[in-house]
Formats: sequence, structure tokens, C-alpha cells
Amino acid sequence: VRPDVRDVFIALAGGLALIVAVSRPSTQINTIAGVAIATALMPPLCTAGYGLATGNFSHFFGAMFLFTINTIFIALATFAIVKYLRFPMVKYINSARRKTIARFASVVAFVIFAGSIYSFYNLFKENQFKQIASTFIIELKDGGVAILGEDDENIDYVRKKIKLPILGSERPQSEIDGWEVKLADMGLKGVELDVQQGDDSEIRQQVQDLRDLYSQNQKIITSRDESIKEKDEKIRLLEQQLTRITENSVPLYRVGEEAQVLFSALKELSYSDRIRTNFKSIDTIRVFEFDWYDSIPRKTVREQDPKLRNWLKTRLQLDTLRVSS
Repeated sequence: VRPDVRDVFIALAGGLALIVAVSRPSTQINTIAGVAIATALMPPLCTAGYGLATGNFSHFFGAMFLFTINTIFIALATFAIVKYLRFPMVKYINSARRKTIARFASVVAFVIFAGSIYSFYNLFKENQFKQIASTFIIELKDGGVAILGEDDENIDYVRKKIKLPILGSERPQSEIDGWEVKLADMGLKGVELDVQQGDDSEIRQQVQDLRDLYSQNQKIITSRDESIKEKDEKIRLLEQQLTRITENSVPLYRVGEEAQVLFSALKELSYSDRIRTNFKSIDTIRVFEFDWYDSIPRKTVREQDPKLRNWLKTRLQLDTLRVSS
């Protein structure tokens, strides 16, 4: 949004590339040249549209100035090469009109070129000013002066002003005068040095803003740490519950298969947890119930019954197991 004379040279190079490519018979080269020219002309128009939409007229006029530079000097470079290669030119019946158009184009090109040089000069002076001012502020900081804010915020090129919001003990006027002399020796003579110190309300406000920002960051960090700890605690409790459930679970399907192999007369086997209390404590008892086939003799049932009970207690390793038939 701040074009200068360098953009003029870029536009001239683009125009030269265009006419050299167009003067060749290759279609592929022509396509590349067209894309290159479109790339040079479209971005300034897009930036101008954005600046106009957002009300930022400095961006709008800067982008339009760049578009004008590209348009004029691409055309100028193309015209110069056409003249050099002696392409057939359009002949005006009225020679006075041709001279008027040529004179007008020359004046416009000169004005645009002069404006780009002036813009480049201003940009150079601004960068030089900011570089020297930044060096000056860095040297003060290295000397033990506590200056608040970023360097870019404290440097004002338009007003030729350097703001120094100082934190800490008040600096004597003699020291401030020495700073001004040093600034002049560095090449910024006449620049206003705005030293803000003591009971200045702006400094206090900046310090308070920094404290508030630090406090907010600490709260965010603390809140995140607490949230992480809370999640870790929940995960730990869930893992404990899962371990307890896994340890206390009875693999009924597998136990049933084994029991059917060992006790072929067994008809049915069921399992449940029974909660019991003696009004002093609560206990959970695992209860197994089983039935034998009716065709099995009672004598066989009486023999197999205690074997099944002992096998279940041994298989499940439970002393509190209750077995009933």
C-alpha cells in the first residue's frame, strides 16, 4: 500500500517480458506472459477494494497508486520495445492530436515516476528514523532505564516524537538533557523527546494493565492445571472401579462349561450377589444355586453335592461362597 520507485522498475520489467513474449510465435510463452501481467494488476485492485470496503482510504489510494504505476509503465515498456523492433504503428490523420496524446502520456508518466521517487524517499527516511530511534531506546534500556511498551509504539515518525514512559525513580532534568544531546548526535536533531515519569497517570495505567494481564494469565494457567488434575483424578477412580469389577467378576460361562464336564448330572447352575447385613456391617456374598437331573439317583446326588460345593469354592478361591441346591 506504499509503492515507490522500485515498483516502477518492476512494472518496466513486466512490460519488457510481456512484449518480448508476445513478439515470439510460441503460444505457451504468451500464456505465461498474460498470467504474469494479471498477477501484477489484480492484487492492487483487490487491496483497493478491501480498503474501500473497510473505510481505510490510505490503503485504497496506495493500492490505486500501485495499480496506476503498473498500468502506465507496463504500457510504456511495451511501447518502447515496439518502437525499437519497428513494428507497424497506427498513423494518426491529425498529427497535432498524436502529439497531444504523446505529450499527455509523457507528463502522466513523469508525474507518476516523480511521485514514486518521493514515496521511496519518505519510506527511506521513515525507516532510518525508526532504526535510529530504536537504537537510542535500546541503549537507554541497556543503561538501566526501565521503559514501558514496545519500541514501535513509542516511536512516532509523523510527529517526529519519541515517547519514553519510564518506570522507577524519577530521572533528573540534567540526565534528560543528556539524552536529547545524544539523540541529536545520532542524527535526530529537533525530535521531541516525551519523557513520562513520576506520578504520570498514563504510566500507572500501563503498569496496572500489565499487572491485570499477568493476573489473568495466571488464572487461566491455574484453571487449566486444576482441570487437568480433576480429569486425572476421575481417570484414576474409574481405573480403580474397573480393576475392582474385573477382580470381583465371576466368569460364569467358563465355570459352567467346566462344571458340566466334571459333573455330567448337573442340569442347571446360576449365580448372584447377595447383600447381607447384621445391622453393624454390610457384606456381599456370592451365591451359587444348582439343580440335578431328576433321573439321577438320590444317592448319586448326595455324593456329588459336596464335591460340587468344594470345587466351586476352590475354583473361585472364595471362602464366603454360598452354594445351595
